[in-house]
Amino acid sequence: MQCQLLASALRRRPEFRVASCNLDGDAILRSLAASEIGVAVLNTDHRSDHAAELAIVRRLHLTRPEIATILLLGNYDREVVVDAFRAGAKGLFQAEHPFRLLCKCIQSVARGQVWANSEQLQYLIEGLSAVPTLRVVSAQGAKLLTAREEQVVALVADGLSNRGISRELNLSENTVKKYLFRIFEKLGISTRVELVLYAVNHARRCEAGWADSNSC
Repeated sequence: MQCQLLASALRRRPEFRVASCNLDGDAILRSLAASEIGVAVLNTDHRSDHAAELAIVRRLHLTRPEIATILLLGNYDREVVVDAFRAGAKGLFQAEHPFRLLCKCIQSVARGQVWANSEQLQYLIEGLSAVPTLRVVSAQGAKLLTAREEQVVALVADGLSNRGISRELNLSENTVKKYLFRIFEKLGISTRVELVLYAVNHARRCEAGWADSNSC
């Protein structure tokens, strides 16, 4: 009902042409294929778990990168904001804000701008200035690596070279190599490819932050 009311309100605006569908990846892609759409507005404000919606945003971004995506949110936290923009969203709009502001948001995003409030931008800045961590544990849940080693694993999984990792962590390339050798030995692997595959299957991404040098 809420989506129908929103679509009807947008249709009454002469500057918009509106097509609507269920919040389902396949249904959205079919709708996009049948219409010339520049902005996709996903209504997620009635949900507490945004994982499925972010998966749809990522799928849209990968298949139709020319389409700007806006998420309508009822509640959010730092993780939702950072993950939404990382998935490819171009705007986050709080559902309780006035309808006229939503129209401005859609027009701004259609012009190539990013829509976010000051708090959301602060979350993004903090996310960009921090180093990600991948928590690597054994089958029994025991921690296998130090905090710094976990950051090295995360950066390798993100595709960074030894030089890139050294710049991110302010270390020498030789020190990065030593960390990798120790990681390989602890995990019983011998190549970066194996490390990436191990991270995919055995690690979980944690809140970004700088590692405590005392734990390295």
